Amino acid sequence: MARSASRTITLFVVVAVVLCSTLAAIGARRIFHKNPQNPIVRIDEYVTMGWVAWDSSWYMRIVQEGYQYTPGQQSSVAFFPLYPLLIRAVETLGPNVYQAGVLITLLCGPLALILFTKWAKVLTDEDTALKAGLLMATYPFAMYLYGAMYSDALFILLVIGAFLLLEKGHLAPAVLVAAVATAARPVAPAVVLGLLVRRLEWKHARGEKWNAMDLLPVLSGLGFGCYMLYLWHQFGDPFAFVKVQGAPGWDQQPGWATWLKARWFDRVVVNPSNTREAVRLVIHAFFTFLALALVWPTRKRLGWGYAVYVLAIVGLPAWSTKDFMGMGRYLLSSFPVFLTAALMLKERPRLLRGVVAFGAASVLFLSWAFGSDHYIS
Repeated sequence: MARSASRTITLFVVVAVVLCSTLAAIGARRIFHKNPQNPIVRIDEYVTMGWVAWDSSWYMRIVQEGYQYTPGQQSSVAFFPLYPLLIRAVETLGPNVYQAGVLITLLCGPLALILFTKWAKVLTDEDTALKAGLLMATYPFAMYLYGAMYSDALFILLVIGAFLLLEKGHLAPAVLVAAVATAARPVAPAVVLGLLVRRLEWKHARGEKWNAMDLLPVLSGLGFGCYMLYLWHQFGDPFAFVKVQGAPGWDQQPGWATWLKARWFDRVVVNPSNTREAVRLVIHAFFTFLALALVWPTRKRLGWGYAVYVLAIVGLPAWSTKDFMGMGRYLLSSFPVFLTAALMLKERPRLLRGVVAFGAASVLFLSWAFGSDHYIS
């Protein structure tokens, strides 16, 4: 009897959440008690501490203080509003800001993986969908779906939901969900192009003629546009979220140094003085090029719509980053590549099992490292 992909992934994800949260809590406890004067706290507080680090503080500031923008300095306008708005809403129910952020990820991340498996089943079969779900659930940076106070889980849930609705022929709801998603991360062009091309391709495959309604995915960028209007009204600059990337400390201003990855070559090839940093940058670059290498196989197996989406969702941040740092996490949004990989590995079960096993170990290790306050992504 064939295993249900959705049920198996649900069970797998529940176990993953428990294990990853435990390891993140262990890491947080280790850091917290380096100061012997710190008190013993409840287990759930260690879990929260384990999943709160780095960019989490920016979301906390947005929730508590609103947006701030100082040209030439790191400012909170770099972070899109949907996630902090949802944190604020959950906070009204009782949890503090950090607990609310972690709870949202604990809900959205597992749901995103389950929804991904359902989407994969629409395009392929039960067994392939299960393999794809396992590949995505054990992708090393999938720990950002298991509790970390970042916006990725929310964005991925919404985007997968939009494409699933599109595959089932529900165009207007798909566009509405996608429009909400583009208020979570600055990658609206990828969502708009992916949905538009996939819709036209979907109609063509069914022998149906295109009409004006098929251009509706263009409206998927409304969430992105609304945030730009807010920045224009509040700070007089609709592109503040782009300009602030060049602030000292972030140093990702547009230009040849960024586009040609001068910093990456300096830290990895020319002057690799910090071995840990060099290894980290190589890993992020490796996964970036691996995802880009899967664009054409995605076109052949899943169609032009998903290939365009993957190229844009990977290409936009890869083009704008100075050293590929963070790309490992961003690549979670390129969800079609996990189905492509499952299809490519379908006849190589040993390799597939090896990839899943290595990925699972990596997810657990990175969860502990994140909780221990190591810079992961």
